[in-house]
Amino acid sequence: MQAMRWLPLEANPEVMNQFLKQLGVGSSWQFVDIYGLDPELLSLVSRPVSAVLLLFPVTEKYELFKAEEEAKIKSHGQNVDSSVYFMKQTISNACGTMGLIHAVANNRGKLDFENDSALKKFIDDSLSLSPEERAKFLERDESIRVTHESSAQEGQSEAPSLDDKVDLHFIAFVDIQGHLYELDGSKPFPVNHGQTCEDSFLEDAIEVCRKFMQRDPDELRFTLVAFSKA
Repeated sequence: MQAMRWLPLEANPEVMNQFLKQLGVGSSWQFVDIYGLDPELLSLVSRPVSAVLLLFPVTEKYELFKAEEEAKIKSHGQNVDSSVYFMKQTISNACGTMGLIHAVANNRGKLDFENDSALKKFIDDSLSLSPEERAKFLERDESIRVTHESSAQEGQSEAPSLDDKVDLHFIAFVDIQGHLYELDGSKPFPVNHGQTCEDSFLEDAIEVCRKFMQRDPDELRFTLVAFSKA
């Protein structure tokens, strides 16, 4: 059976905010652009920040690092808080929506939702599921699929066709119980990047993102957005 494919989502805060609005998420938190990694540009991002999304190119160097990182974690182990909401990705090109779900699900206590919010219902109904079961649950969720499809047609660049090979990937960073977690549905588990706090979360997440860029110094296709208090 052929794997499901969606159109890729653009790393555009306007599109992301509209996506969440359509799924019944209130506007008290909004996605905003991060224009650069230096302190002056980071100071332009309104605080607090509850999640950071990184769009980056999947290259051979990254794939090699990813395999080494997975082997190291499996060998040495890591602590992952039981409250982390993590889901596997089984739908091609759905990583943008996965990033949004990871950002919202892990900050659901801070957000306001409409009474009939489709995204809140999805999160509530999948809380007791495993990461793999959540992936299957997403495959069957029509409201999120339809919203993703319409959002993928928005934005400033022309949407590619479903058959186009896309080598860009979204991941999310969140603060759970004072630890910085990387949530990537293409990995077998969340990655704990160590301690953080609300005041330093943005800078701590940026330091991890900086390493992604340093691994591929010739690449320019990196985009960062923050989920911050409006």
